[in-house]
Amino acid sequence: MKLTLINDNRREPSPTLPLFVRQILQVDFLQLIPMLFLLGLGLFYIYSTGQQVGGNPDIWKRQLFYVILGLSIWLFLAYVDYKIWAQWTIVIYSVGVIALILVLLFGVERYGAKRWFSLFGLFSVQPSEFAKIATLILSAWVLSIRNFNLHNLKHLSGFALITAIPFLLIYKEPDLGSSLIFLPIAAAMLFVGRVRWKWILISIVTVMIMIPSIYPFLRGYQKERILVFLDPARDPSNKGWNSRQSQLAVGSGGLYGKGIGNSTQSTLGFLPKTVSNSDFIFSVIAEETGFVGSAMVLLSYLLIILSAFRTAAIARDDFGKYLAVGIGVLIFIHSSVNIGMTIRMMPVTGLPLPLVSLGGSFIISTMIALGLLQSIYIRAHMDES
Repeated sequence: MKLTLINDNRREPSPTLPLFVRQILQVDFLQLIPMLFLLGLGLFYIYSTGQQVGGNPDIWKRQLFYVILGLSIWLFLAYVDYKIWAQWTIVIYSVGVIALILVLLFGVERYGAKRWFSLFGLFSVQPSEFAKIATLILSAWVLSIRNFNLHNLKHLSGFALITAIPFLLIYKEPDLGSSLIFLPIAAAMLFVGRVRWKWILISIVTVMIMIPSIYPFLRGYQKERILVFLDPARDPSNKGWNSRQSQLAVGSGGLYGKGIGNSTQSTLGFLPKTVSNSDFIFSVIAEETGFVGSAMVLLSYLLIILSAFRTAAIARDDFGKYLAVGIGVLIFIHSSVNIGMTIRMMPVTGLPLPLVSLGGSFIISTMIALGLLQSIYIRAHMDES
């Protein structure tokens, strides 16, 4: 008997209806409504921040294109049976790894990092965002293989290798924040697979030992981010400027905010235009809408994450279950780290806010993940025929 996180008493649509119509009737609104809310909110605030001092007033148009493209991909993936992608998972993963290698060799360098491909000078593609999804799909498929044994060290080592390859390539770019995303996703999927506690404890101890040992190998700006986080007064006018202005923006919002378009930190350029529409867009939302608006954003992410775990609980196969769990953790880590970063609870990592922050690659990769999640949910409510 399957455990459901939320009682869902909807009835199966009549089998005489066309397949596409039956699928539409089974859409998970627990995911759909907050997803559309966050997409709309992101577009609005990308437009709003474009009006700030020195901003680009037309940047929202490019984001609108990415949102429309992402919604089209979401609709396609929700309609297609997610189990089809299990047949192509090795190819998808291989393409993702090759793209990560190529971006290190031929990628465009920005701010000392090679993370992007430039397409005709008009668009940039960040392979690491798609590599997360590719790794997630392969990991879910491997864990769902009947002969895969979670209690076998050789099998666990193979699973770890799947995560280690993109982790190291993305770390090399360098992009420490994105590379670390792989670890909690893999851990959550193994936990759901009921791996033995001794392996969990060994992994936790290993990570605790490795974290301090990584510090000497970090780049200068990465070390400085950690030091500024630990000591906010260390460099308030340079390395600590963005996080300090972000904290001021969030705190000054109060209960109801200063009103739409009335933010001072963003509008007057104290929160730089380079981050106010991307990594620190939550700060602008919090300043203008206050605690009430911030709570609505948090609630939207909570509903999406809850829908992912509910989908995992009702999935008809292990592949769908592991995939849904991985997607839920992906959204949770990105949203919690980004928001934690804006209120100085976490170091600045550069992780964007899902569905809200400026960026085509991240919007599209997130919509791919949510489209797969929707497909799992829809097919859990339909006859296997």
